[in-house]
Amino acid sequence: MGDMASLTNQFLIAMPNLADPNFSRTVTLICEHSSQGAMGLIINRPADLSLREILHQMDIEITGAEPPELPVHLGGPVQGNRGFVVHEPLGNWQSTLSVSDTLGVSTSRDILVALAQNRGPRRSFLALGYAGWAPGQLEREIAENAWLSSPADQSVLFDMPAEQRWDAAAHLLGVDLTALSGDTGHA
Repeated sequence: MGDMASLTNQFLIAMPNLADPNFSRTVTLICEHSSQGAMGLIINRPADLSLREILHQMDIEITGAEPPELPVHLGGPVQGNRGFVVHEPLGNWQSTLSVSDTLGVSTSRDILVALAQNRGPRRSFLALGYAGWAPGQLEREIAENAWLSSPADQSVLFDMPAEQRWDAAAHLLGVDLTALSGDTGHA
């Protein structure tokens, strides 16, 4: 990582000039960042799936009250069939990565069963696939002006419609993305 601090629990905000179709106009929650690389979940690309459909595909029975109607998002271009539940509070699930003291990412079936039984975490965000960076890759991309980073804001993640998250994440920094130039460093 060099001199860069960990970006875990930060939003990675695509700059307007980022042309990669996997990441154009995205906001990514960085779940883990170390000298070994980085892993994150794109939070503003809804898929054409819901929690109910995922539960059905996994043969998880809905019992009791209907679970919340949560949309599923495209978390990134890597392992698009692998599911992730970002949740608050952390709880005690079989496979959870702590992103912060209150925010976790779980990949185990038990959290989906809990959601189907309406006893899951207070707030949840579902994603298929993830974004990954090799050691030093994310730092290079930031130096090349592909990304802005800001502290993650759970209200943007859990409470805001997906189509508003890119602008809202930038506004956390006081940045209007429509006013930015793609050119860097030349006066």
